[in-house]
Amino acid sequence: MQERKRLEQAIADEADVSRLTSDLDTLFELGREGENVTADLDHAMQSFSERLEVLETGMLLSGPNDAKSAIMAIHPGAGGTESQDWAEMLLRMYLRWAERHNMQAVVTDRLEGEGAGIKSATLEMNGENAYGLLQSEIGVHRLVRISPFDSAARRHTSFASVFVYPQIDDEINVDIKPEDLRVDVFRASGAGGQHVNRTESAVRMTHIPTGLVVQCQNERSQHKNRASAIKQMRARLYEYELEKKRAADKKIEDSKLEINFGSQIRSYVLAPYRMVKDHRTKLSIGDVDRVLDGDLDRLMHAFLVFKHTGKIAGDAKEDLPE
Repeated sequence: MQERKRLEQAIADEADVSRLTSDLDTLFELGREGENVTADLDHAMQSFSERLEVLETGMLLSGPNDAKSAIMAIHPGAGGTESQDWAEMLLRMYLRWAERHNMQAVVTDRLEGEGAGIKSATLEMNGENAYGLLQSEIGVHRLVRISPFDSAARRHTSFASVFVYPQIDDEINVDIKPEDLRVDVFRASGAGGQHVNRTESAVRMTHIPTGLVVQCQNERSQHKNRASAIKQMRARLYEYELEKKRAADKKIEDSKLEINFGSQIRSYVLAPYRMVKDHRTKLSIGDVDRVLDGDLDRLMHAFLVFKHTGKIAGDAKEDLPE
């Protein structure tokens, strides 16, 4: 059924491109006959370009885990309330991105901040190519804005980190010995009703040999939280082993593409001007609000092009502030 769905999508894509090409041919023909089709032609070219970009993104998702669903973790940097609020803004951005792409986003763990924002959040992004697309978000995200928490209305810089792991299906064997796990149960915090907050339904799981820790508290049942935690642990261990193998084989990619908490991958500037700039691909976008509302497609496409070719996307210089 998965293969059938993939083939049906390929056929639909081909038909869509053929239709757009036919529309362009018709407009060019009308233009040659003296008709004023400039506005229609601009619109058709824009639609054609956007469609090709989507198809190119799909072609670039060729990694062994790119088609898998993903597990995402968000953590604020130093800075207290400022960074915690920024982490919550990122959480909303990714939830809106999932909604735009018809993916199921489940917040499995959320630790509220002190006063505002969040101290951490973990999401399951369930959908085709979730991991391949969200790889572009791995790293440190920087926000510059006039602080809503500063009575003097001064400009502040905040940081938050994003990590993404592929969800591991049953075809991949990740052996976890029971004696290597320490499982702690506790009462969930935050909203959820009396049952959630009055029973020890939340689960924290620690893999003793590696020190990896996952936590899940969104379900009412301890059993369901335990199942979700073991799924996250399998994904974390799989990624951990991949990292070890990459280091051993000395095939680590360019440092701009690696997980590195000390290097910011993208800046979101809200003052004194408004711009989002990806520091790896050099792509700059002036419509910050749209990006923060989950429109990340151009940023993801530019990252995939840069990752596979080392080249900067052709529109990387667009929308720069004057």
